Amino acid sequence: MTSKNPDSGPLVHLFDGHVYIFRAYHSLPPMTADDGTPCNAAYGFANTLIRYAADEDPSHAAVCFDAAMTSFRNAIEPGYKAQRGETPDDLEPQFDLCREIAEALGFAVFEQDDYEADDLLGALCEEVLRAEGSARVLTTDKDLCQLVREDGRVVVHDLAKEKTFDARAVREKFGVGPAQIPDYLGLVGDVIDNLPGVPGIGAKSAAALLQVFESIEAIPPGGGAGDSAGPWADVKIRGAAKLAEKVQAHRARALATKSLATVLRAVPGLSAGLSDLAYQGARRDRVEALFDRLGWSRIRDRIPRWRA
Repeated sequence: MTSKNPDSGPLVHLFDGHVYIFRAYHSLPPMTADDGTPCNAAYGFANTLIRYAADEDPSHAAVCFDAAMTSFRNAIEPGYKAQRGETPDDLEPQFDLCREIAEALGFAVFEQDDYEADDLLGALCEEVLRAEGSARVLTTDKDLCQLVREDGRVVVHDLAKEKTFDARAVREKFGVGPAQIPDYLGLVGDVIDNLPGVPGIGAKSAAALLQVFESIEAIPPGGGAGDSAGPWADVKIRGAAKLAEKVQAHRARALATKSLATVLRAVPGLSAGLSDLAYQGARRDRVEALFDRLGWSRIRDRIPRWRA
């Protein structure tokens, strides 16, 4: 990995904050800071940011957070993410702590009421592209593969698997292009977000459909594989006629799921130029005050860059 793309200006590193908070929470045993605050997720999250800054030496970096566990999507679909349940009591206070840590470590921080981190990431990618930069989105969320650009100026990187998804890798994994990910999710559903797809259509069936028809809206009714002259003749999968019936019966549900799975590319009030995303290192005064309060001493020795 490099911090600059010679063809398109600086590379901006964009973290999906809650992904790495939850990952740290489930990876580390319970911990309590000197002031009594639960801190296993926060400690792991801080380690992730520090290690990444040391390894990548980014010129531009930001972290996006969910402002709450609900968003505008819940007003549209009350069941959206409903299966996730309540946030554990020892994790709830760590969200604010993680935001404080990201700011102290010098990362630009973004969150906005009623919008998810996914939407902020989508909007920031658009801002970066307009400024002739490129972006690497750091997440394990497959939904965000829809942000990947065919020209390589936006990629998704999974830190845990050390896997970068460019457009080719997205096609290898899902069988569809990045722009078709919302359609793919509309057909197969999204268990993590509690969004139903079309019953009886799985990953292979959805990919086969979208390789012939560009979107759910473009999938024609009826026909089936038996109609050699019809639009379904090119669907290379067994039982295409049945797929036609299933899509037709559940088209409205599939389109609703697609809409909910679509990441916004503009968020009201969010505007950020490259100067707002510049990474200049950790703020020594804020790090020392925060880490002293938490009783973290050794971790600060690993911080690779301090703001002048």
